[in-house]
Amino acid sequence: MYALAVRFDVRDEEADAQFDALARNLVEQIEANEPGTLLYATHTIEGEPLARLFYEVYADEDAFQAHQDAEYVKAFLTARVPLLADRRVERLRPAFAKGLRRG
Repeated sequence: MYALAVRFDVRDEEADAQFDALARNLVEQIEANEPGTLLYATHTIEGEPLARLFYEVYADEDAFQAHQDAEYVKAFLTARVPLLADRRVERLRPAFAKGLRRG
């Protein structure tokens, strides 16, 4: 299993709406095309209206690489740049969990 969490801080309210539209489209594409993506969840953060957190779980690093290589992911990665004030990526190593199969 391969997992990561990504925090996005969006530039402003206008960028926030655009970012959410991009994220919605991205998740629809992932759901339709990525069997190796086990979980791809986007979250808002309570008390921080311009922050988003993505939690991503892949079957393995090959599934993550297939995700990264998808044209719709590349388009999202490019389109999000002018909308963001900051981004932080945490690569995760699952330890204890309910509902996640061990790789």
